[in-house]
Amino acid sequence: MSELLANLALGFSVAAHPYNIGFCLLGALVGTLVGVLPGIGTVATVAMLLPITFGLPPVGALIMLAGIYYGAQYGGSTTSVLVNIPGEATSVVTCLDGHQMARQGRAGAALAIAAIGSFFAGCVSTVLVAALGVPLTSIALLFGPAEYFSLMVLGLIFAVVLAKGSVLKAIAMILTGLLLSMVGSDLETGAGRMTFDIAELSASASPTWRWASSGSRKSSAIWKCRRKAATS
Repeated sequence: MSELLANLALGFSVAAHPYNIGFCLLGALVGTLVGVLPGIGTVATVAMLLPITFGLPPVGALIMLAGIYYGAQYGGSTTSVLVNIPGEATSVVTCLDGHQMARQGRAGAALAIAAIGSFFAGCVSTVLVAALGVPLTSIALLFGPAEYFSLMVLGLIFAVVLAKGSVLKAIAMILTGLLLSMVGSDLETGAGRMTFDIAELSASASPTWRWASSGSRKSSAIWKCRRKAATS
C-alpha cells in the first residue's frame, strides 16, 4: 500500500508541473474539437493528432495524448446530447437521457452532467486500476473460451435490451452483424473463415471494403476506356 501511495504521489507531482498541465489542457481542447465529429471515435482522433506530439518530451507527449483521449470521449457525448447522434460507441447510452434533456431546454445541464461525471469516473477509475491492477491481471489470466463466450452473449443481450422499437429487428441486426464479422481471417490462428478462396474477403466483408473495391473497379474501368480511346 505504501508503494502504491508513493507511486501515485510521484505521478501527481510530475503531472502537476505547469508545462504538463498546459499540454493536458491543449490536448483536451483539440480532442474535444475533433471528437465532436460523429463517427470518428477516440482511437481515430488519437491517431490523427499523434503527429503534434512528436516534438514534445516523452512525459508531455503522453499527457497530451491522454488529454486528447479524454477530450474525444467528451466530444462524443456532445453530439449525443445535442443531435442524438453518438460520436462513438461509448456515447450511445448518453443519447437516451441526454437528448431528452436537450429537447426540454436543458442541454447545458446535460453537458455539465456528462463533463462532471466523466471527470469523477475517470479519476476514480484511474486510482482503482492502479490499486487493483495486479489482482485483476491474475484474474484475467484465468479467463478461457467459456468466459469470453459468456461476456459476448451478455453484450448481445444488452444490445437487445437497449434497442428501441421492434425486438425482432434488433435481433436481426445482431445476427447480420455476427454473420458479417465471421468473414475474414481468424485473429488467433490467421486461417480464413468463409472467404471462399477470395483474397479480398480475407480482410473482412465490411461495407467500407465493398465501397472501396467498387470504387477501384470503376477507376480501373475508366482507365481502360481512356487507354482504348487513346490507342484508337
